[in-house]
Amino acid sequence: MDMGLRNKTALVTGSTRGIGKAIATELAREGVHVLVNGRNPEEVERTVQELKSEFPTTSPQNATADLVDRQQREALFEKYPHVDILVNNMGIYEIMSYEDIDDEVWEKYFRTNVLAANGLSRFYLPKMLDKNFGRIIFIASEEAIMPSGQMPQYCMTKTMLLSLSKSLSKRTIGTEVTTNTILPGPTLSENVHQIIDSLFPDEMDFSEKEKSFMVANLPQSEIQRFIKPFEVGRLTAFICSPYASAFKGSPIRMDGGMVPTIF
Repeated sequence: MDMGLRNKTALVTGSTRGIGKAIATELAREGVHVLVNGRNPEEVERTVQELKSEFPTTSPQNATADLVDRQQREALFEKYPHVDILVNNMGIYEIMSYEDIDDEVWEKYFRTNVLAANGLSRFYLPKMLDKNFGRIIFIASEEAIMPSGQMPQYCMTKTMLLSLSKSLSKRTIGTEVTTNTILPGPTLSENVHQIIDSLFPDEMDFSEKEKSFMVANLPQSEIQRFIKPFEVGRLTAFICSPYASAFKGSPIRMDGGMVPTIF
């Protein structure tokens, strides 16, 4: 399906690996010129070259910046003052006990997972409204609505993104600009793959390891596997498309059945 996104420009934060890279790849597949972001310039440039090689009709660009740093954000704005699509994917997470989370950690998560995304949205949203087209997407987690209790500092920030997305959506009434939040469930990022691989004997193939882990640790998952990053990427590409204009301030769940539905 052609998503109608050819020659649009998208900034995907944290797009050198994991879900962010998958989103960048799927947008490039649709002909989008992707601004690849990360803090490591070598990793960013490597991803730019990979996209350019795989999708030669697009023009991916290097958008290296630590987006938590206001000065680096402002430098990014000067370099790339206009985007059609903003995907706020960058974030940090770590399993932590509530008793071990001090104020500095709470503030770090707030600055990284919320304020950086808000700063980007605050800059690009008015420009999208002026053009009467734009997409802002926040990548959250099923933990935003069903906290496991293992990462309270992370869950707090992801719940905040739901509220922020809906608040911004109120500013887009009657326009072709949308702000939405995607809530993936457990996803098979590179780090997760390595962790699962290391937990079981080498003679087991990865699909067996994955199934064993899901049965033991995530029995509530109805797909009984990890979500693949490209699946989140394809969904994101659709939500970015003109065909998804009816999604306004929506929390879009892709949790593999993790979260129970109450009718």
